[in-house]
Amino acid sequence: MKYADEFRDPVLARALFSRIEELAAKTGATKAQPLNFMEVCGGHTHSIFRYGLEKLLPDSIDLIHGPGCPVCVLPMGIVDDCVQIARTPGVIFTTYGDAMRVPGSRGSLLAAKSEGADVRMVYSPLDALELARRNPEREVVFFGLGFETTMPSSAFTVLEAEAEGIDNFSLFCNHITIIPTIKAILDSPDMRIDGFIGPGHVSMVIGQAPYRFIAERYKRPLVVAGFEPLDILQTIVMLLEQILDGRAEIENQYARVVPEGGNDNALAALSKVFELREFFEWRGLGSLDHSGVRMRAEYARFDAEIKFKTRNLKIADPKSCQCGEVLKGVLKPWECKLFGDVCNPENPVGALMVSSEGSCSAYYQYAGVRSKALRAQAEISAS
Repeated sequence: MKYADEFRDPVLARALFSRIEELAAKTGATKAQPLNFMEVCGGHTHSIFRYGLEKLLPDSIDLIHGPGCPVCVLPMGIVDDCVQIARTPGVIFTTYGDAMRVPGSRGSLLAAKSEGADVRMVYSPLDALELARRNPEREVVFFGLGFETTMPSSAFTVLEAEAEGIDNFSLFCNHITIIPTIKAILDSPDMRIDGFIGPGHVSMVIGQAPYRFIAERYKRPLVVAGFEPLDILQTIVMLLEQILDGRAEIENQYARVVPEGGNDNALAALSKVFELREFFEWRGLGSLDHSGVRMRAEYARFDAEIKFKTRNLKIADPKSCQCGEVLKGVLKPWECKLFGDVCNPENPVGALMVSSEGSCSAYYQYAGVRSKALRAQAEISAS
């Protein structure tokens, strides 16, 4: 197939749905005891809702929405550090758009901008580097966040800044890694996952080998998936076939984009610029060992964490916010007591409602219902 509309073919979709129903019936799974498949990536969550896939799957399959949205796992302390840097005189603070509205304990970056801080949305760290070229008298900071998908662009930008001798550019590095996240979910005592819809964009960088522990140690299948409707449906078929065969393997549905070994140039840049932190604090998941990266000492002059002496404070979310339970897949977004009423896109209490990849945002945008209606429906079903 060459074109996007081919991956949305309704005839092929109906055939895949029929195959899923056939295979799911053979597993013996039921509505009361369904097979739980977690899509790790927020991009998959939005595709699932955009095309109504979840509503068309048999009741014996439950899709769990995972923590693969980097903005959603930003703890409040990091947001506060961003605001602190942005309010420093002479600083131009740059970031991706989603991060501007994530609430911290002292407001968001968008609020800081409204109060006079020079906060600018950019599409790439190279845009921030260009600002540094044009404003040599200002310190330009780029907020580096995201999984291995966005990490290479930050690394290559630092290398470019070094090559050009642009010392008024710095990176506030809060990049995170996908593997410890999945391990934390598998180790969670209150979570049962039967298989994973693996992240496509991350895998394009890291390849398939890092996932092997999921199959070898935890005996769970993972299939790297594309983002079109037929990609996701075929991935579910592949997971069901593994379960019926008694297999737990790492497979690649997204072979047209994801190479088995990943991207060698990107991985080399990551290794050169970054090193693993001993631990990193995640919103809703707590501190996870070796789950984030920092800049190596050789690039300290480009490290905003050192230049601005950030505080790295741990600040708990509001007690009423249940983002942590949603991130781990313990709760569906609409089961949060704040969903749709107190917490909505216009007034996000938690980060999951802010990001375009957040599962709460997906439910609110595509489900066409609000929290009270969903909770009432759940109570009726349970009675």
